[in-house]
Amino acid sequence: MRALLAGDAYGKWFVGLLVAAAALTPVLSLLVPPTSPLHIPASTLSLYGKYLCFALLALSLDLVWGYCGILSLGHGAFFALGGYAMGMYLMRQIGTRGVYAHPELPDFMVFLNWSELPWFWYGFDHAWFAFSMVLVVPGVLAFVFGWFAFRSRVTGVYLSIITQAMTYALMLAFFRNDMGFGGNNGLTDFKDILGFPVQGEGTRAALFSASALALLVGFLVAKGIVASRFGKVLISIRDAESRVRFLGYRVENYKTFVFAVSAVMAGIAGALYVPQVGIINPSEFAPANSIEVVIWAAVGGRGTLVGPAVGAVLVNYAKTTFTTGMLAPYWPFVLGGLFVFVTMFFPKGILGTLQGYSSRLRVTSMPPARANDAVPQPAE
Repeated sequence: MRALLAGDAYGKWFVGLLVAAAALTPVLSLLVPPTSPLHIPASTLSLYGKYLCFALLALSLDLVWGYCGILSLGHGAFFALGGYAMGMYLMRQIGTRGVYAHPELPDFMVFLNWSELPWFWYGFDHAWFAFSMVLVVPGVLAFVFGWFAFRSRVTGVYLSIITQAMTYALMLAFFRNDMGFGGNNGLTDFKDILGFPVQGEGTRAALFSASALALLVGFLVAKGIVASRFGKVLISIRDAESRVRFLGYRVENYKTFVFAVSAVMAGIAGALYVPQVGIINPSEFAPANSIEVVIWAAVGGRGTLVGPAVGAVLVNYAKTTFTTGMLAPYWPFVLGGLFVFVTMFFPKGILGTLQGYSSRLRVTSMPPARANDAVPQPAE
């Protein structure tokens, strides 16, 4: 990891902060008395855990947008699919503790007069199967989508529109009651996860730590990809795709692979998000949610990995603060104005601007070279 982060001061700070958060924040929540100013309430811990899930989602988008030039306006679909996989597992853990006390069917299926459990719900009563589906379902969808889209050489705004159409189609499908996913109400009223109560303080602390560690692993995986020779090809595809094709590279293979990896990361973010907020419904597929992810990445600085994660936390913290009062209806205008402002005046985002400023500062602080520095001295 030291070699991976060599020369990346922001990455080192980011990794250190995540390790400290994963280790110390649960301690401050569970062991510090509530009367202490250092105590973190469980509700606040869940809120920050949600921010970390959004940060991982923004990081996954930056991997394909910032380094490969794939502007996906449908990454919320992968996030929601991972969330539904986790939600199905949590629903199967309720058992007879539901409203209708059915030993096998979730409450919404009993209410809708389902006679038996659909085949695609089989296996979700096992944690290992559900957690594997968190990875497999978004990854397979992204792979199939990329296989057809990238081999058809769909790029630019056309690709963005197709990704948005994909998540919109999934939203309409999941809204239907006969799909078997809870319809408009989605999946909620969770009880346990891995045998521990979802609302327990210890469980919330563990979920926060898991979110921080998932973000850490996601960052290191993305950093490893972009710092490798594979990553250099991705950057070349972003800057001059036709030239890369002319050199003999199978561009569609590179795009499909990184798109699938990004989707898996988004699915993990969705899976960790669901038990912390207590619900998953089709609104998570809404195209507006995917557009918000693009704004997070743009604000933080696309092509930096750390920047989009920071942007996600900052924008969502501002959203939480802004929407608690009378100004809540105006938040979409504030968000749109923020995106326009950043695009016009800070196109590199927060971290990109800071990196540029630091580079100029290092250059101007270097001592001027003397004329005879490069002249070899004669041997005596």
